[in-house]
Amino acid sequence: MTQFSPMLPATTRRPNTLISYAGAILLACGIAGGCAHFQPEPLAPRKTADAFESRGLDDPGLQAFLRQNGVPGTEVPRRWDLNSLTWAAFYYQPDLAVARAQWSSASAGEITAGQRPNPSVSLTPAYDRGIPDNPSPWSVLVPLDVPIETAGKRDYRMAQARALSDAAHWTLVEAIWKARGRVRDALLALQGTGRTQGLLDGQEQAQARLVGLMEGQLKAGNVSAYEVAQARIVLETDQLALQDAQRQSTEAGTQLAEALGVPRKALEGVQFRFEPLEVSPTELTQPEARRAALLDRADVREALAQYAAKQAALQLEIANQYPDVHLGPGYGWNPGSAGDSQWQLGLTLTLPVLNRNEGPIAEALAGRKEAAARFLAVQAQAMGDVDGALASYEEARSQSATSSALAEDLRRNLDSVRAMQKAGEADPLAVAGEEAQYYGSAVALVGTLVRARQALGALEDATESPLVLQDSAVKSAEQVPTPTASTK
Repeated sequence: MTQFSPMLPATTRRPNTLISYAGAILLACGIAGGCAHFQPEPLAPRKTADAFESRGLDDPGLQAFLRQNGVPGTEVPRRWDLNSLTWAAFYYQPDLAVARAQWSSASAGEITAGQRPNPSVSLTPAYDRGIPDNPSPWSVLVPLDVPIETAGKRDYRMAQARALSDAAHWTLVEAIWKARGRVRDALLALQGTGRTQGLLDGQEQAQARLVGLMEGQLKAGNVSAYEVAQARIVLETDQLALQDAQRQSTEAGTQLAEALGVPRKALEGVQFRFEPLEVSPTELTQPEARRAALLDRADVREALAQYAAKQAALQLEIANQYPDVHLGPGYGWNPGSAGDSQWQLGLTLTLPVLNRNEGPIAEALAGRKEAAARFLAVQAQAMGDVDGALASYEEARSQSATSSALAEDLRRNLDSVRAMQKAGEADPLAVAGEEAQYYGSAVALVGTLVRARQALGALEDATESPLVLQDSAVKSAEQVPTPTASTK
């Protein structure tokens, strides 16, 4: 018995074409399988807050980071100085984490700029009953679109992305310098308020002794009640100044914790070394440091990179005058009895008839001019910062030298009066008065010394000299993985 077997017309059996379609489908699936997939990373505010509260200078990760960068004395407990605290800020400071992320984002833009446009394919079935003696009214069209960029647009786009990445890098370097400056200023404030607090305490005790002695003299009729009242007013003023110094010391500790990126409690019981703050690098006052700041300061380099990005943007817009080419090869197949198939090749160009990209070119020209003006302004600001900081530093040094001489003279007077008291030539009232005067001048001296070191700090910030923070330290600070809480 003969079995029935349905047969398609010979013209409809095109195994090569079907295999080609199947291969194209499999290729598309394979490409889709190699794509990146979204991985959710939700933020958990409670966990991040707990992680911040748990930060401390005894953290094992921080200690390992310090050892890795050759910071001496990483054992716990330790006395923290400006250098070690600066590295702690590099490890913890959230502003640096933001700047690093922005640099990473700008660097990723280089990948985007270097991508070539993908070709596209279409599948267009068509239905036509008008062909006589054709058993199948269906036909299949498979056109392709292959874009080809012209006039070096990709190169200009990549140059622009590299310049923007460089600008983000220099923004990070500037943030690193600012982080160090904040730590230095906070540590200097902590040192100044601590010394001031100790001197004011001595001044308050000396003035209290003076008031007690004058009250005894009042009973003996040797001084007036007005003189005692005036001395008591001075004592109360000293007490208020001491309380204010205690408040400033607390604020300085909070300022240091913020500069480091740790909670205030992380500094409880921590000992500090202030000796490195007393070193004054004389090289910063040289003309070479001033010129280096005009060429190598981070904000100057960032402005220069922004100008390079605008320059590349202008080149890209000029290149956009020339249209890209779109090649359009295609294949058409009619599965009817005739088995018609055809290949075609198309070419598509945008005709620059109504405009030649004049608007974007004008905008890019204006943007480049603006970037040039901004660069000159930043460089002028750098010059002004260095000159102003240098003048302030020299003036503060002169003032602190005068204050030091005054304090030394008062100390000699105090020693002389104390010697006279031992010889019976001066009474305790005179000694207490000299002590109060000496402590008052010593407090003023601390103020002038702090201002001199603040002026030196401003000079360090203005020059951003490797004499202060070495290039190797900046490079290490650029790649620090900031500790974060688990977000899972």
